[in-house]
Amino acid sequence: MNDKKEKDPAKEARKIRSAKKMRDIMTGYYMDALTAGENNKTVAWITSGGPVEPLIAMDIIPVYPENHGAMIGASKMGEDLCTKAEDMGYSTDLCSYARADISCAVVKGGPLGGLPRPDMLICCNNICGTVLKWYEVQARLFNVPLFILDTPICHTGYTREIAGYVHRQMKEYIRFLEKNTGRTFDYDRMKEVGRLALEGQLLWQKVLNVTANKPSPMSAFDAFFFLALIVTLRGTRTAVDFYTGLLAEMETRVKQGISIVPEEKYRLLWDNLPVWYSLKWLSNKFSDHNACLVADTYTSAWCSAIKYIDPDDFLGSMAEAYTRIYLNIGVDQMAEQVLDMIRFYDVDGFVMHSNRSCKPYSFGQMDIMNIVREKAGIPVLMLEADMVDPRNFSQSQAETRIDAFMEIVKQRRVQ
Repeated sequence: MNDKKEKDPAKEARKIRSAKKMRDIMTGYYMDALTAGENNKTVAWITSGGPVEPLIAMDIIPVYPENHGAMIGASKMGEDLCTKAEDMGYSTDLCSYARADISCAVVKGGPLGGLPRPDMLICCNNICGTVLKWYEVQARLFNVPLFILDTPICHTGYTREIAGYVHRQMKEYIRFLEKNTGRTFDYDRMKEVGRLALEGQLLWQKVLNVTANKPSPMSAFDAFFFLALIVTLRGTRTAVDFYTGLLAEMETRVKQGISIVPEEKYRLLWDNLPVWYSLKWLSNKFSDHNACLVADTYTSAWCSAIKYIDPDDFLGSMAEAYTRIYLNIGVDQMAEQVLDMIRFYDVDGFVMHSNRSCKPYSFGQMDIMNIVREKAGIPVLMLEADMVDPRNFSQSQAETRIDAFMEIVKQRRVQ
């Protein structure tokens, strides 16, 4: 008698085959980073919104503490590491990515047993102000040089003064890398890296765009997973090749009518970072209502500034592209991008994660909510949580709110 449970053919068909390749690539990447010291390679810790392309051009391995924070959250190690940071004197009001990373560096915890020791740190404040002090803490701990790229917030636009200010810093960034590696910057290599970075971003946007199809071949929960390469390996052939394959798989799923959510009836848009430790539960909960989160503001942020990149002068246009990203613009501009996504993906409701940790992402949400309700006329749900620390999330409360929200979405569809 065969005791093995038979696999559900429909469920197997919905699995995205590229996921295994993605895991293999990321495993190889982290192994390369963790053994960098043994192989005379340079490691730079860099913020998720920082300009990584010059690092790639100089064969410096970029490591992202925020990506690591997401892994900590998904591995359900966030509460323990955040508590350890609090025992070290850090406030519970501090970003949970920062708390988890700061304590992890000391206790060598987390799913990787700590990140590889950095040779330098690159900090860009286009995502938030917390990273400034966070990276100063780590620079003191490891006694390594720190470069800070300051990008003024573009509340109303990108002025000539802002452009000049950030351009000068980009040149300082290159000099910083040359000084701390003892090597001359290769501008020809930079052109190739820039070309690959732009190609990768365009491919990633095409992958995200396939969810405009009905039914959607993947969800925002899948996008949260597949985002890793456009952040970590942007500017490499590896990222371009992977997203080329992922896009081909998505297009095949569209042709075959494969839906990531069985019997998709309702389409939703997600705002803010994922609730990493509760992704599966949230995915199943919305799926139970035949709802698919077809898009999100988070994963699309890595291609939101593509229009500012000059393919023939990537290095020269980096200043504007990195300054005008989603989290560094005014609330009115953010709301317009949300409205554009609502129209493009034809969504029935908007789910907002009021993230205790990420203040820049969460502070303007009430204004965006009101604008969306007024101009799009769709129901909006606000869920209170935290991206890494589960102590700030009530599953029972979230379940009640989701059920009530979905009833409104269903009633509106009937009308």
